[in-house]
Amino acid sequence: MIRFILADLRRLWLGGAVVVLLVALATALGVGVTLQERSLRLGSARAADKFDLVVGAAGSETQLVLSSIFLQAAPLPLVDGSVLTRLSADPRVDWAAPVGFGDSFSGYPIIGTTTKLISSTTPGFAEGKMFALEGEAVLGAAVNLPLGAEIKPMHGTAETGGHTHAGPAYKVTGKLQPTGTPWDRAILVPIQAVWHVHGLGEEHGHGHEEEHHDGDGHDHAHEGEEHHEDGETHVEGEAAEHATPVAGTPAAQPAKPAFALGAASSAHIEEDHHGSIDPDAPVVETFGASTPGLPAILVKPKTIADAYRLRQEYRTGSTLGVFPGEVLTRLYATLGDAKMILSAVAAGSQGLVAAALVLVTVIHVGQRRRQIGALRAFGAPRLSVFTIVWLELFLLVALGIGIGFLIGLAAAQIGAQLFAAKSGVILPVGFTREDMRLALVFLGFAGILAAVPALLAYRQSPATALRA
Repeated sequence: MIRFILADLRRLWLGGAVVVLLVALATALGVGVTLQERSLRLGSARAADKFDLVVGAAGSETQLVLSSIFLQAAPLPLVDGSVLTRLSADPRVDWAAPVGFGDSFSGYPIIGTTTKLISSTTPGFAEGKMFALEGEAVLGAAVNLPLGAEIKPMHGTAETGGHTHAGPAYKVTGKLQPTGTPWDRAILVPIQAVWHVHGLGEEHGHGHEEEHHDGDGHDHAHEGEEHHEDGETHVEGEAAEHATPVAGTPAAQPAKPAFALGAASSAHIEEDHHGSIDPDAPVVETFGASTPGLPAILVKPKTIADAYRLRQEYRTGSTLGVFPGEVLTRLYATLGDAKMILSAVAAGSQGLVAAALVLVTVIHVGQRRRQIGALRAFGAPRLSVFTIVWLELFLLVALGIGIGFLIGLAAAQIGAQLFAAKSGVILPVGFTREDMRLALVFLGFAGILAAVPALLAYRQSPATALRA
C-alpha cells in the first residue's frame, strides 16, 4: 500500500508540491508570529532584569524606561541632581547610579555612568580594565572598536543631524563581556565627562575656579557655564532664555537644557553649552549639592520592601519612580493585542488554505473515480481505499506543516538578529512544549481535513466508478 501511495505521489508531484507550499506558508505565518512575540517578551525582560528601580523627572514612564534601560533615542527632562545625592546617602539603597547621555560615536550611544553600575550589572571584562580617568571609556561587547581607540563624541546621531564636539576625546581602556542587553552596544564613560562635555558640573571633578586650556595654551570661557551662589542656580548667555526647567527647581530659576539620546535640545543651545574634558583628571563618584541635573538614575534597593517604599517616595510632583517590570507588562499587553490581530490573520489564511485544499482534493477524487473503481473491482476493500486517499493527503499536509514550522523558525531568527543588531537586545528564539502542542493540533486538523475526500472515495461503488 505504501509503495502504491508513493508511486501515486510521484505521478502527481506538481499538485502535491502546490499543496505542500500552501500549507507551509500558512503555517509559517502563525508560527513566526508566535515565536517573535514570545522572544520579544523574554529578551526585553532579561534586558531589564538587573535594573530594579528607575528614578527620573516627572513625565512618561514608558519613555523613561526605554531611554534609560533600552537606550532608545529620545529627549528626557532632567531630574534635579539633589535626588541622586539623597539616593546615594539613603540606607535603603545598595547603589544609585546616574545615567547621562546625548552623544554617540559611529552609531554607538555614549553613556555616562559610574564604575559601580558597570561592575554590578555586567559579568566582567573580556579584555582591558575599568576607566579610572575622565578621558577613558569602556566598550560594550558589541562595539566594534579596539583597545586604545580614540573616540570623538558627536552630539546626537548622524541621522538626526548631530555634530562632533571639537575638543574632547576618549581613549578605550576595556571591553566588557556580553550581557545580551542594549548596553552591549554602548560606550561607557565617567558621568563627570558627559557633564563637562556639555558645560555642566564644572565643580564636579574640577576645581570651581579651575581654568581650562586647549592644546594651544589659550584660555576659553564656557558660555552658559553654571555658577552656584547662595544656593541659587544662574545660567549665563543666550541659553538662559531657552533653558528647560529642571524638575524640583523653582520656576523663577532657569535650568540647563535636557541632554538625552537624540536631538534633546536645539542646535544653538548645544553650541552655547559646549565644554571640554580633562583626560587626566581622576574619576570622582561622590555627589554633592553641585550635582547637575540627570535624565535618569538607576537604583538598586537593598530589599523588595525598600524598593516599594522608594518607588512611592519618589512618585511626587517633580520626580517619577518606576519599576521597569511594570512598564514592560503594559508593553506586553500591547504586544498581546498585536499578536491577537496577527494570529487572527494567520488563522484566516489557514482557514482559506484548508477550504482550498478540500475543494481541490474533492475534485481530485472525482477525477480518480476510474482508478478507485479498478481498485475495488480487483478486490481492494473499502477501508484500503479510504486509507490510500487519506494517507496521500495527510502526508502532503503533514509535510507542509513541518516545513512551515521550519520556515517560521527561520523567519523569527532572522527578525531576532536584525532586532539585536539595531537595539542590542538578544531575543531567544526557539520552540517550547507549547509549540509542540500546536503542531499536534495542526496534525489533528490535517487528519480531519484528509478524511473528507477519503470518505467520498470510501462511499463509491465499483460499478458506478467504472461507468464514470
